[in-house]
Amino acid sequence: MTAAVPDLPDPLEAATQATRSLQGLSTELTARVPQLLEAMRSVGTGLELHSTLDRICETAAELAGSRYAAIGVVDEEGKGLSDFVTFGVDDEVALRIGRRPDGHAGLLGALILDPQTIRLADLSTDPRSAGFPPGHPPMRTFLGVPIRVQGEIFGNLYLAEKNDGGEFNDYDVHMVRVLATEAGIAIGNARLYEAARQRERWIDGSVAVTTALLSGGDADDALTVVAEQARRLADAAAGIVLLPAADGGLEIVAVSSDRPSQSLGMVIPPESAVVDRLLEGEAVFVEDASADPHMVSRLAARYGPSMLLPLQSGGRVLGALATPRAHGGRPFTEAERTLATQFASQAALALMMAEAQRDRERLAVYEDRDRIARDLHDLVIQRLFATGMMLESAQRRSVVPAVRDGVGKAVDELDVTIQEIRTAIFALQQGPAEAPSGLRTRVLREINMAAVPLGFKPAHRFLGAIDSTVGELTGKNLVAALREALSNAFRHARATRIDVVVDAGVQLPDGTAGVRLSVADDGVGIPEGGRRSGLRNLARRAESLGGSSWCGPGIGEDGGGTTVIWQAPL
Repeated sequence: MTAAVPDLPDPLEAATQATRSLQGLSTELTARVPQLLEAMRSVGTGLELHSTLDRICETAAELAGSRYAAIGVVDEEGKGLSDFVTFGVDDEVALRIGRRPDGHAGLLGALILDPQTIRLADLSTDPRSAGFPPGHPPMRTFLGVPIRVQGEIFGNLYLAEKNDGGEFNDYDVHMVRVLATEAGIAIGNARLYEAARQRERWIDGSVAVTTALLSGGDADDALTVVAEQARRLADAAAGIVLLPAADGGLEIVAVSSDRPSQSLGMVIPPESAVVDRLLEGEAVFVEDASADPHMVSRLAARYGPSMLLPLQSGGRVLGALATPRAHGGRPFTEAERTLATQFASQAALALMMAEAQRDRERLAVYEDRDRIARDLHDLVIQRLFATGMMLESAQRRSVVPAVRDGVGKAVDELDVTIQEIRTAIFALQQGPAEAPSGLRTRVLREINMAAVPLGFKPAHRFLGAIDSTVGELTGKNLVAALREALSNAFRHARATRIDVVVDAGVQLPDGTAGVRLSVADDGVGIPEGGRRSGLRNLARRAESLGGSSWCGPGIGEDGGGTTVIWQAPL
């Protein structure tokens, strides 16, 4: 049975009149006015939004003598519910009910389309009711009141099942309307506070990213900071940074998630419509990545609502940032989309500044390398050559066979030394775009380049058919791992000897054929509590290919120093 709600006066006006003069009111309403005032005071306490909603539900239930209370928060489109907060339904019952109502049908959906106060003696008889899901507690009496925030519908306050078994009366309607008005004010304040805190968090995240990118540290670490901050700020299941791949598309280069190694190195193909939009500088917002036909990557099957944002600054797109939520997670709000877009722009600007900073440092290194190469050629080789000619002249004049033999060996050693210096000069004069395609040559180039800052050339050994068996992706990551290991040896190990071995004939623990890189030094070893970012980078690269990386004793006295092992399938 449906009871029509009388045309009641404005709830605030009713409350004001009730507090000004209690003489004309019934004994019941007069007794409940202090309870209403206490309820209004309770609702206005605190600024955190979700706890405010919980408090409104509990206060409304106590005020109206109701067993159950709920607030359905209307989504931004005004067509469904983005949140549903309850009181009186314990966790066990909520688990039996399962998914919370979305407001697209039934009585809750009707109240969204036509927000007005409604009171029912038996909601099951109302033609708008769609019934209850299995496990839902029985409910008969019902009272629904809209909550407005700054003149706009925020949601609806629902009450069900009077504790005394009766129906909601006019006094209940008065009280709950007044409470709903106060709730709207409290929710408005909480939303403003939450928005301010949210903006503050995103600003702090942008500062952290900028600091990490401009600190001069490892570029992979800086990109990981971007992914971690984006994941935390967006309350997402993952934070993913993608950069343009060599063969087109976007490659995942940094991941913050529960299973980062499974997606690191994955390439989103260039034929994806999403890639085209991102590279054109357009943000892409997806309601459900697992069901969207434009999401061609198998990675999308794990996620629901997703933001894919271009890392764009000054009209240049450097890459993309993805922040997907778990399958079935809440959609991103308009405010979250705006803040995330601003964060991506700030991160892109920091990336460009960091890139410019690295270019300046790289230019300084190249200039220094050119100077070293000129000095080696103009001074060292010429002096060695002159010394060799003097020794040859002395060898011819000597009549002692032993002296002639000794001088001849010295001349041969000088020839070898001159040849090695010329190889080093060639490596110093090569630009990054001139790197040859053969893996063996690329490894040698890294070793020769490392010889300059180290002050000596690392020894090297190749086992197996390096160039013909190791795939391009594995080779690319092996060279990067070698560069990281040699850099660590130079910056931290204080080594005087380094041995590099590349073995393309190893068998991995799972029985597959693989390649193994080992870089051993006689330095100080890895100190306790020292930084492990470089070692983590090596491990991530190996795990992304199905391999592994670890450290062991070095080649110094009594196992001093460190040996870095990196291996992956061919």
